[in-house]
Amino acid sequence: MKFSFSMSVGLVAALACCAAIAQNDTLAKIKASGTVQIGGRDSQVPFSYKPVGGGDPVGFTNDICLKIVDAIKAKLDMADIKVNYTILTSTNRIPLLTNGTVDLDCATTTNTVQRQQQVAFAPSHFVTNITAAVKKTSGINTLSDLSGKKVSTVSGSTGVQLLRGYRKSENIEVEELAAKDTADGFLLMASDRTVAYILDDVQLAGLIATSPNPGDFKILTKESLRQEPYGIMYRKDDPQFKELVDKTVTDLMKSGAVDQIYAKWFTKPIPPTNANLNFPMTDVVKELYRNPNNKGV
Repeated sequence: MKFSFSMSVGLVAALACCAAIAQNDTLAKIKASGTVQIGGRDSQVPFSYKPVGGGDPVGFTNDICLKIVDAIKAKLDMADIKVNYTILTSTNRIPLLTNGTVDLDCATTTNTVQRQQQVAFAPSHFVTNITAAVKKTSGINTLSDLSGKKVSTVSGSTGVQLLRGYRKSENIEVEELAAKDTADGFLLMASDRTVAYILDDVQLAGLIATSPNPGDFKILTKESLRQEPYGIMYRKDDPQFKELVDKTVTDLMKSGAVDQIYAKWFTKPIPPTNANLNFPMTDVVKELYRNPNNKGV
């Protein structure tokens, strides 16, 4: 049998097609490898963060993702599936998800309409407000007080765009200092290299609660740049995986099981310092759990 050029081109195209299909069949990928790849963070208290001394990330979103892993085990009838973690950042989380390095992004990613063009989101598991943390001695009480000041943000976060929009709409001048991650952004403010840190209020609460001197800081709670929903990311165009992930998260909410996970991380002492965030469930989050959805902002 002669192997013509046209046949070889057709074979390459077929293999490429099959590879694309395999890439979008997460359950098949997990079954073949025996491993679920989870994307975590090292400092997003209490959603996903690494304990002192190392080890795999822990936290509220991570616990929800482990429930998804349990559902995957049941679906594939594989009790010994391993969980492997990759620490992601705000800038690499989407590329490493779409290229197959991780299967689930389990942290504090905001579900936006723009990001939905690249990835899929599970029903949102939290709603936060984008605002600022400052030192109590700073004299800053409103976002407009930041005019003429230097503030820290996190590269690749929605807070960066929201702050720039606020600057334009309010006609104020603010100098931004971009941090590589959430912990670094807080350190810039705590060490007086900036006067404020723009981030989600709940993450700010976590950073303050676990800092050496939590009484030194406050969060501007009377206003925010935007209210944002957090969602667990996974790859688009994978209907079987989407059904499993969305059903698992929805069932946690509808059954009330998520309430216990929430209490564990937001209203009780958590590692590494046994700090209590004292962050009761808001009415917005309660409504979200009554009526799960994955609407983006």
